[in-house]
Amino acid sequence: MSAMFVVTGTGIQYAQNKRNEGKAIRYSIDHWDQKMMERDKQLTGSKRGQTDNPVAPPEFKVNSAWKVYKSLRNDII
Repeated sequence: MSAMFVVTGTGIQYAQNKRNEGKAIRYSIDHWDQKMMERDKQLTGSKRGQTDNPVAPPEFKVNSAWKVYKSLRNDII
């Protein structure tokens, strides 16, 4: 019985670790944190990834949801 709890706990810990890329779980994420996570995803391809490169890659200019929204809006109007 206790082995089942150990295996289950280990499995849950592994899944959480894999989901967070080995980093600690983020608690109480506010709007600023969400925006920074979106930015990190655009820059690195991962919500938890961060880069120290001060220059954004060229594809960062065109992977914004606002550009898609503007083009869709112009087609409708």
